[in-house]
This record gives sequence, C-alpha cells and structure tokens, in this order.
Amino acid sequence: MTSPAPIAEPHGTPRAEAAAVPALSIDDVSHSYGPRRALMDVSFNVQPASFTALLGLNGAGKSTLFSLITRLFGIQSGRVGIFGHDVSKSPGEALRLLGVVFQPRTLDLDLSLTQNLLYHAALHGIGRREASARSAELLGRIGLADRAASKVRDLSGGQMRRLEIARALLHRPRLLLLDEPTVGLDVKARADIISHVRQLVTEQGIGVLWATHLFDEIMPGDDLVVLHQGKVLAQGPMSRVITEAGAQDVNTAFMRLTGAQTMPGGGA
Repeated sequence: MTSPAPIAEPHGTPRAEAAAVPALSIDDVSHSYGPRRALMDVSFNVQPASFTALLGLNGAGKSTLFSLITRLFGIQSGRVGIFGHDVSKSPGEALRLLGVVFQPRTLDLDLSLTQNLLYHAALHGIGRREASARSAELLGRIGLADRAASKVRDLSGGQMRRLEIARALLHRPRLLLLDEPTVGLDVKARADIISHVRQLVTEQGIGVLWATHLFDEIMPGDDLVVLHQGKVLAQGPMSRVITEAGAQDVNTAFMRLTGAQTMPGGGA
C-alpha cells in the first residue's frame, strides 16, 4: 500500500483550530437496553493526530458506544462532542467531521469499487466530478486502482476492509472510528490495515478511535481506554495504564483491571 498523501482541511477548518479541542469527547455517557445497563458514566477524549485503542471483551459496550457517537442510537444520558460540536444538538456539523468503519461489512457486493465510493460521495453531497477524482485518488492510495471496475464480491477480506476505510475518508473527515476492523482477516491483511490507519494519524493528523479485543494491535505510544461491562476502568497513555495496574505489559494490566481469567477474544 502506498503512503497517504496530505488531504485538504475539511470545509476550510484550519488545523490549528481543530487541534484546540478534542477530536472526540465522551462525557458521562450512559445507555440502557430496557433494564440492562450497557454503558455507565463513560468519559474519555480522543485527541487530534492520535491513535486511541478502545480495549474490551465481547459485551463490554464498544459497539453500543459507536452507535451513540454515530447517532444510530439516541443519547439517553451524557454528551458526545466531535471537535466541539455536540452530536445531539448539531449533528450535521459533528458528523461531517466523522468517518466510520463498522465491524459488519456494509459494502454493496454487486457494485464496483468506484460505484461504492461514488454512492457514498453522493450521500455527502459531493459533486460527481469531485467524487470521481477523490475516488481515484483513494483507490490509488490503498493499492486498488487496478480493481476500480471490479465488483466488490471479487475482493479478498483485507481488500474489502481497505475499501471501507477509503470510503470512510472520502468526505475528508478529521476523526475516524473503526470497530474491530481486523476481525476475520489473516495476519498480513491485519498488518496492512493497522499500518495504513497509523499512517493516517502521523501523516494527515486524523484522530483515530480503534475498538479491539486484541492486545497486539496496541502500541506503546497509543492512548488506551479499557472498557469492561459498560465501565471505563482505566484510560491514558498505554505506559501509564500498565504502570498504574502494577503490571509489566498490557495483557497483564487488562486481566488485573477486569479480573479476566482468559485472554480477550471474540467480537465487540
């Protein structure tokens, strides 16, 4: 995969202004499904140009949180902000700065790669000529320019994920959410996806929230949020979380914090 090229600031927003507030702020967010509480007073921030790992077991509440951030669910309690825009009060301003890759595949398998991107661009009000140019640029960036006219169903799992990331970047967001994006991928495809997303952070200044249950996807320089049974048990630089848990590595820190007897596994 080629290295990403710099992208324009969204809608004329200066980078300095965007950096003055968190890319994502979660403040005392709670959510219930009837009597079952899925999230309880969850609070943390994701900074611009940073990689934040949201680590949790199956049922921790990661996917529920993503649904609240993206307004698939209404926020029952608390506040979600994207670059200072309240998701509940100013959803248009907030969501135009957001790109999302959900765990389930959401591509149209019978459309070509380009057609999938152009459809997404139309939903964001991007004109056909501009959409075509951006689509060609992104397909080149993810190494799929030669497959532009191919049907999505003919791609490998890793290629589909790369296309979903390209689609999420088409409207030039400043914050990217990825919910277990490497589930079901082989080792090389996983490494390619992780490397590509980390390049977006370092080269384009995008803030990333990466939900995972896999320890090896988290690097020493990352920010870490440990979510367990709907509660944030620890947050901050990975090294600090490990130290405060009295552990030597993130694996041991996670098990001490959660009381888990086995390594994380399964979906989000």
